[in-house]
Amino acid sequence: MQAKFGKVAVLMGGASAEREVSLMSGKAVLAALQGAGVDAHAFDPADTDLHVLKDEGYDRAFLALHGRGGEDGTVQGMLEMLGIPYTGSGVMASALSMDKWRTKLVWLAAGLPTPRFHIIDETSDWAAVAADLGLPIFVKPVHEGSSMGATKVTDASGLAEAWALAARFDTLVIAEEFIDGQELTIPFLGDEVLPVVRIVAPDGNYDYQHKYFTDDTQYFCPSGLPAAQETELQALMRRAAQVLACRGWGRGDLILTAEGKPYLLEMNTTPGMTGHSLVPMSARVAGYDFTALCLSILEKARLG
Repeated sequence: MQAKFGKVAVLMGGASAEREVSLMSGKAVLAALQGAGVDAHAFDPADTDLHVLKDEGYDRAFLALHGRGGEDGTVQGMLEMLGIPYTGSGVMASALSMDKWRTKLVWLAAGLPTPRFHIIDETSDWAAVAADLGLPIFVKPVHEGSSMGATKVTDASGLAEAWALAARFDTLVIAEEFIDGQELTIPFLGDEVLPVVRIVAPDGNYDYQHKYFTDDTQYFCPSGLPAAQETELQALMRRAAQVLACRGWGRGDLILTAEGKPYLLEMNTTPGMTGHSLVPMSARVAGYDFTALCLSILEKARLG
């Protein structure tokens, strides 16, 4: 038995738009921890109030919740109040990273590269937005992950419809300039930045379906990038995570242009841990099997 961890709750499910993926992640993590002898149990905050964690004597929480209500600092804040150490980033970093707009503002203030953008609403001048950002444009909810409610708009006439879709998920909607290049993701585990994963999606459309439910998307890890370039990108990701105050583990997404210029897209503080997920893929190349990865994440659980 892994007695040092005590009784562990694997938080999964929840009430966000990403519930389905969270359950997939949580079940995979739970099986790995139990297989390694950890006294781990499934816990769905949609079914049971979090204060029960204290009543039932849980010592740690492994967060496999995705999206709002799980990845945005709210669960983290409750666990702080209960005094139960949890995996991943703290309250502020979780809330900030879940907010694509404010993440970009922090990165820009720190001198880090990210695509240009507009915050849009029903009163926006769509022609002006298209003229400034160029086409295509990505329109997405500010506080959702997994490409929920996101649209790649190729004609200015489609911006209003794209805004309306995103607005179904969030009151804040962002329009972001399209950067043509290779899509990359770079996970981190504690102070270690893991190998770069290069993503090649059908027609460049790495949407919710292609992320989780099809085998059409290709992933390359090792990435095939020159070693010196990969090292530079890992250093950029380390800095991107540091300025947001991220800790424990996570994954940042970016685009690399043909000229070798990187653009940071977003930070994920509780990435997926499913069969299609990218952190386990990268971790394997770094020498961690899935169980070792889960144990390493759990070991870093903390408060404060």
